[in-house]
Amino acid sequence: MRKVDQFLTEYGVSHQNPTNKLIHWFCVPLIVLSVIGLLGSIPVPEFITNISPRLNFGSIALIVGIIYYAFLSLPLAIGMILFSIAIVFVLHLMLGIDIALWKQSLAIFVAAWIVQFIGHEIEGKKPSFFKDVQFLMIGPLWLLSFIYKKIGIKY
Repeated sequence: MRKVDQFLTEYGVSHQNPTNKLIHWFCVPLIVLSVIGLLGSIPVPEFITNISPRLNFGSIALIVGIIYYAFLSLPLAIGMILFSIAIVFVLHLMLGIDIALWKQSLAIFVAAWIVQFIGHEIEGKKPSFFKDVQFLMIGPLWLLSFIYKKIGIKY
């Protein structure tokens, strides 16, 4: 069995309850959005902004994440590139709100994790990342794998 299949199968073990699954469809993307927003809010050294004004710790995290995903599955990594573009677009919209991006991101992060833990309480199982921190990166792939299966894309 390929490593990506092992991760997705193991992640799925603690995500069987329909309510918990539904919660993950909303909260996992919100958590990714908030983490990238928080990282993107950290001031970067001038030498980084000299490379590109759009380069920040959030965009670097997205790039590193996509490289990680590419080692697991190139088709899923391509899907995550599209998801990352959507994340960047939403963050750009959030910059137009009269509340600092880091404050918005922190509020989303806390709220989404509270709801995630409620989902796992309903499920009756601990989140997968308690066993292996890599599962924090697998949640988005797990959701994307359902989309791929639905539209017939092999990963």
